[in-house]
Amino acid sequence: MPPGGGGPMKDCEYSQISTHSSSPMESPHKKKKIAARRKWEVFPGRNKFFCNGRIMMARQTGVFYLTLILILVTSGLFFAFDCRYLAEKITPAIPVVGGILFFFVMGTLLRTSFSDPGVLPRATPDEAADLERQIDIANGTSSGGYRPPPRTKEVVINGQTVKLKYCFTCKIFRPPRASHCSLCDNCVEQFDHHCPWVGNCVGKRNYRFFYMFILSLSFLTVFIFAFVITHVIHRSQQKGFLDALKDSPASVLEAVICFFSVWSIIGLSGFHTYLISSNQTTNEDIKGSWSNKRGKENYNPYSYGNIFTNCCVALCGPISPSLIDRRGYVQPDTPQPAAPSNGITMYGATQSQSDMCDQDQCIQSTKFVLQAAATPLLQSEPSLTSEELHMPGKPGLGTPCASLTLGQPTPPSSMPNLATEATLSDIMPLKDEHGGHQFLTPDEAPSPPRMLGAGSPLAHSRTMHMLGLASQDSLHEDSVRGLVKLSSV
Repeated sequence: MPPGGGGPMKDCEYSQISTHSSSPMESPHKKKKIAARRKWEVFPGRNKFFCNGRIMMARQTGVFYLTLILILVTSGLFFAFDCRYLAEKITPAIPVVGGILFFFVMGTLLRTSFSDPGVLPRATPDEAADLERQIDIANGTSSGGYRPPPRTKEVVINGQTVKLKYCFTCKIFRPPRASHCSLCDNCVEQFDHHCPWVGNCVGKRNYRFFYMFILSLSFLTVFIFAFVITHVIHRSQQKGFLDALKDSPASVLEAVICFFSVWSIIGLSGFHTYLISSNQTTNEDIKGSWSNKRGKENYNPYSYGNIFTNCCVALCGPISPSLIDRRGYVQPDTPQPAAPSNGITMYGATQSQSDMCDQDQCIQSTKFVLQAAATPLLQSEPSLTSEELHMPGKPGLGTPCASLTLGQPTPPSSMPNLATEATLSDIMPLKDEHGGHQFLTPDEAPSPPRMLGAGSPLAHSRTMHMLGLASQDSLHEDSVRGLVKLSSV
């Protein structure tokens, strides 16, 4: 091959061949690509999401910001005004321990506030309908009668009967220990309570972080309050009490904040320590679900009977995955199949030609159906003159056609081409003799009118002339038979 032989080959361009035709109603250039949406964007609950769904919080976050301000301001004042003096006069370990407690408190607070507490996904319309159907079958309720809404189911857990309540918002039977939060509008698994201080519900997936937050916060509060008092006392011994307050006014503010908050924080920590040791939730304890007042046989089926085991399960057990998949993509609706192009397939067509042919096919298909309804599909000679009727060797009117050219419809045998009314009277009795018509095969079905040649014997004027000569009853009978045969094919 010569060195320049590859030049013409590089200039060749190949276009993609369209091997299928789209629906006439579809225009490819009009299709718009819909951007995929994530599930957190269409989440039905009253929650706020940040960082593309990675952070999940309740909508009421004002108290959460107050919590952040109190912790940051108090700790900041402590590290700025007290830790410097305490590190020089007492020990440098004080700011180190205070820093560790501070970062642990902030980490557990953000982990509790920004995580999924264990929200249960709502039932889809199909699942809700199936659940209603199962309830109808179980209750034996007729469709015409009034049926009260389903309320509870009963299950047995460790020998204790537990009722499962039906949630009318989520359309599900809540699992054991789950409850619906009215603020977040979600069913939460192992629901404890909704805490405005952390700006989120407290449930199965973030309870351990909530407990570690309030426990570490109680230690941090006691730590700051104790060393603020130590700082003031140490300064008052050198300069007096009033001079000590003047030298460190921030210590007064820190002491006031810690004094009024330490009691509630310590009390809350002790209460949840009791709940963890007995493997209960705040919701169950407030309702008295496992209280002995309800009967001697009433006991907590979720307790392991050992305080150490209950604490290990609550604090060291595996964390269940999130059930809502908030960062997943919303699955689009199943696309409808394209309409058939009435058996016509185009090969080697470009995109513009395909669009034009689709419109032509739609028009031709409509005309084709109308002509098939008006023209009876009966087999006979294409055209016969009065002289050919009596010629020897020629087939008669009742004789099937020996060959038929595809694409040219055949006129009915009850409408031959006649020259005079006398021959019409001679031919009409033949219809009774040959009453059984022979239909065309599917391959010999008439083509659309557009495929007929200009010189076709079935021109419009000649067809109208033949219809005027034929009998109306015979035309109607043959047309109905042709339609039935066409629909059966």
